[in-house]
Amino acid sequence: MRLDVVTIFPEYLEPLNVSLVGKARARGRLDVHVHDLRDWTYDRHHTVDDTPYGGGPGMVMKTEPWGEALDDTLAEGYEAGAHSPVLVVPTPSGRPFTQELAVELSERPWLIFTPARYEGIDRRVMDEYATRMPVIEVSIGDYVLAGGEAAVLVITEAVARLLPGVLGNAESHRDDSFAPGAMANLLEGPVYTKPPEWRGREIPEVLLSGHHGRIARWRRDEAFRRTALNRPDLIERCDAAGFDKKDREMLSILGWAPEPGGRFWRRPEAVEE
Repeated sequence: MRLDVVTIFPEYLEPLNVSLVGKARARGRLDVHVHDLRDWTYDRHHTVDDTPYGGGPGMVMKTEPWGEALDDTLAEGYEAGAHSPVLVVPTPSGRPFTQELAVELSERPWLIFTPARYEGIDRRVMDEYATRMPVIEVSIGDYVLAGGEAAVLVITEAVARLLPGVLGNAESHRDDSFAPGAMANLLEGPVYTKPPEWRGREIPEVLLSGHHGRIARWRRDEAFRRTALNRPDLIERCDAAGFDKKDREMLSILGWAPEPGGRFWRRPEAVEE
């Protein structure tokens, strides 16, 4: 995968050199290029923003630097053999970033990020490049940051770990929270390692049993417990038809019952056993 980032703070992207992303780059799984937007400005102050039409507080990032930067980035990528670019625009008004979207992006060969500052980028930039490639506006949460660079780091790490050969164990992400399949609307349960006893706290006995079926069932039940406690909205989205008898029994213990339409609702009088 090729990944380009156009930003006014290239130094913010230094974490892309460490951890899994850094290893992915070193192994040739991820080809990262960070560009300074101010390289496409021509006044003495390297201006990238101006006052908004219609008035109001804050500043808006200008079309000219972004247009030239993206044109040159595309030309450079095509010359290097990249193809099928996707423009990823971090913005609080975008599509929620989910594991499903991370999987979708991991299957793309070339991502170009446009982390903005101030009040955002002049809308005409996205409208212009939407005529040339898919443009995906992405929000990492219901809050506002000072700029989009932190979102780029979040999205890149979530996507890069899904690329073939990046994780030490290719199966590692299959039981993650939100992973497509059996974990699509569940949070991963607690995990444990050695020693078996620490400060008077012992690990659950089932994990020492060597019984793979019981261990798998315990882990799934714990996923239901954690999801019911921290993200009950996820259970409300679940389709009861996707759960087996043991799943439904656990949800019943946790106070959830299937509706006639196939969704779950929480019984107000239910008490967890």
